[in-house]
Amino acid sequence: MYLTLFWTFFKIGLFTFGGGYAMIPFIHSYTVTKYNWISEKEFMDIIAISESTPGPIAINSATYIGHKVKGIRGSFFATLGVMLPSIIIIILIASFFMQYKENIHVEYAFKGVRIGVSILIINAAVRMFRKLDKNILSYILIFIGFTLLLFDVLSVIYVIIIGALIGILTQILAKQRGEEDVS
Repeated sequence: MYLTLFWTFFKIGLFTFGGGYAMIPFIHSYTVTKYNWISEKEFMDIIAISESTPGPIAINSATYIGHKVKGIRGSFFATLGVMLPSIIIIILIASFFMQYKENIHVEYAFKGVRIGVSILIINAAVRMFRKLDKNILSYILIFIGFTLLLFDVLSVIYVIIIGALIGILTQILAKQRGEEDVS
């Protein structure tokens, strides 16, 4: 199982360019759909927690999922798996980048990669939106959060913290009114 964790996250780290957000669809595909290591709800919770804790989202996600599957050692192998490709690629790029940074083909390749990464991030956002419990509060929070981030009014972390506080407050108020769960 340790080798499966390592190899799964190694492939995710190796074949996804653009950082953690670009990895989200692949993490979902392997951990929820293919291996059933976590449920859809756990995946949504992991992404929220991984984004709001210090460190890259992919590493935080790998660490949590590895721990859930095989404890501390599982965390180690999943985290190592997702980090190792980036380390190798960064060393390779750093050793050759200065020679080729002015090459027009390299510049176009990076532009193409940026477009692909943007599409992966949008895909992850749409997939998460589809699984979200939809109510008026959800739509309002999405609109406000998107607007604040689009116009660079607040940092992502502040938007997440505010959303979490509103969620907690909503639950407290719902329990006081005797409702079960409004999420």
